Amino acid sequence: MSFSQLVFAPLSYTGWGALEQLLPEIEKYSAKKILVVTDPSLEKIGIAKQVTDPLMDRGYDVIVYTGVVPEPPLAVGEELVEFTRKGKFELVIGFGGGSAMDLAKLAAVLAVHDGPVEDYLNLTGTQKIEKKGLPKILIPTTAGTGSEVTNISVLSLETTKDVVADNYLLADVAIVDPALTVSVPPRITAATGVDALTHAVEAYISVNASPTSDALALHAIRMIARSLRKAVEDGTDRQARTDMSQGSYLAGLAFFNAGVAGVHALAYPIGGQFHIPHGESNAVLLPYVMSYIRKSCTKRMADILEALGGNKGLLSEEEASYKCVDELIRMVKDVGIPTTLGGFNIPESALEQLTSDGVKQKRILGRSPLPLHEGDIRKIYQSAFDGVVTEPD
Repeated sequence: MSFSQLVFAPLSYTGWGALEQLLPEIEKYSAKKILVVTDPSLEKIGIAKQVTDPLMDRGYDVIVYTGVVPEPPLAVGEELVEFTRKGKFELVIGFGGGSAMDLAKLAAVLAVHDGPVEDYLNLTGTQKIEKKGLPKILIPTTAGTGSEVTNISVLSLETTKDVVADNYLLADVAIVDPALTVSVPPRITAATGVDALTHAVEAYISVNASPTSDALALHAIRMIARSLRKAVEDGTDRQARTDMSQGSYLAGLAFFNAGVAGVHALAYPIGGQFHIPHGESNAVLLPYVMSYIRKSCTKRMADILEALGGNKGLLSEEEASYKCVDELIRMVKDVGIPTTLGGFNIPESALEQLTSDGVKQKRILGRSPLPLHEGDIRKIYQSAFDGVVTEPD
């Protein structure tokens, strides 16, 4: 295309200690009754109190909702939306991982709409979002999803995933404080980190990429590549945690504006059918999808190699694109994520259903630099099962 449309969340605070801006921002609204949507584990270990206690001390009526589950199914979204409608809340805070934030913005918007969430799904819904909804503040406690700066809410269906997507789902305020990520366990740090990396990589090779999204994506890749292994090894490493939070934020801005493509399209059915965390679903597919589409974006993959810290030297773009795939495989291995579908106990018999569900993700597949049809998708899943990168015949 000859021009690009760029959309960014209206206001963001990023950096160590950014959570201190929560109360001043809430005071800008006339809201008195506030819904905090958070992960149950965050309430259990007391981290949620960093949000709720200052609000309660100021006299706000705060209700904490902890009915959040990883990869939330449609029924969970329906339940929260109904709870929000009945509660007559005036502001919503999403505090936690991507699931908590996705559910919070869904609740904030659909609280002022009629009908079930199902009617607003991208693939099958018939209703349109027409009103902004309640003010919403999103605060990630992991470095990976980018949900705090995107306009989608992802929900699991029976065998795949779908989204509710509209610019009204964008946060009014995003607060990205790496101090909140220090207690995240290594496995979740790894999964969310590779999720962020995938966002940046797919944004950079997207057919909708622009100079702006390119700059965001490449710098995100640099920050994640230099810090993810450190953050997994030592969660108290302040610089690594800061880099990961900032890198995830930049990757979120990049993929919101350029879009993700084949990796996400094929990851959705894996998460839907086998309930594998989204970041791990992306991680296991990333090298295989990138290898398959390599010939359509060799120059950009050479750029990604350099951003990953790989030594391009005197390699040609073709050679560098192969090395880029090797670097992605190494990254996934180094942070302890399985590199084959079998590593997640996904049987070969599941590949046909995965393929039939993957091909339905046309909204996402349309951004791939190499058009991916049913036969291509089947080959990529087979490649990920066999553990051997491949290319089109």
